[in-house]
Amino acid sequence: MINNILRAVKMKLITFFFFFLTVKTTFASGESDFPPNYYDIIAIVLVLVVIIAFLGLIFVETKKVAAKTKEISLISKIGLIFNKSVPIEKEDEILLDHNYDGIKELDSRVPPWYSGLFYATIIFAVYYMLHFHVFNTGKLMHEEYEEEMEFASLQKAELMNTGSVVTEENVTLLTDNASLFSGKAIYDVNCVACHSADGGGLVGPNFTDEYWINGGGIKNIFKTIKYGVPSKGMISWQTQCFKSRRLEVI
Repeated sequence: MINNILRAVKMKLITFFFFFLTVKTTFASGESDFPPNYYDIIAIVLVLVVIIAFLGLIFVETKKVAAKTKEISLISKIGLIFNKSVPIEKEDEILLDHNYDGIKELDSRVPPWYSGLFYATIIFAVYYMLHFHVFNTGKLMHEEYEEEMEFASLQKAELMNTGSVVTEENVTLLTDNASLFSGKAIYDVNCVACHSADGGGLVGPNFTDEYWINGGGIKNIFKTIKYGVPSKGMISWQTQCFKSRRLEVI
């Protein structure tokens, strides 16, 4: 029984190890919004969970072995060290005088592994308080948020300056033949039904006169195509039409 359980736990640990390597490699290959050691911490926590579960199995099997035979195996001895449990045949020695409707109580001690885990949480709490709130050597969540927002603003400004990001504020008119030809094809497929082939308007407004409901400048038209005018039945095309195609159709 013990060998089968150990074999199963061993296979699960090996599977978890390779899974962790795969996940870590995947996230390490790209950028992440989490701290660099975030996935290492998660992996450590999961390993601790597996270890605790393994110790629990040892405890259960130790009880079974102690009840069946007087000879204690190595795995049972290890279980006794971690649990400090009293064998069933000696439970009379720790039996209390309390008797509640036939229910008796044992004066069992707290398992060492459980006490160790409790002390570890105390040590971590002290470290956390000193690291983040006393010596201020670590950044709190709102500080990390403000730093990331500032970094994102710098990235956005850089992209805007290089022209990688096109908005209604920096859009420019495309006049080359390839863009005009592609824009006409896009218009024929998506816009003719409402605005007519010549732009004279059907359900949608007329593009050929000097009157514009939402403005006739390139910035106004780009904004209208991108966000739409739901109150007038004009849908938003920012999720249905790529940025380059929106520029071409203008």
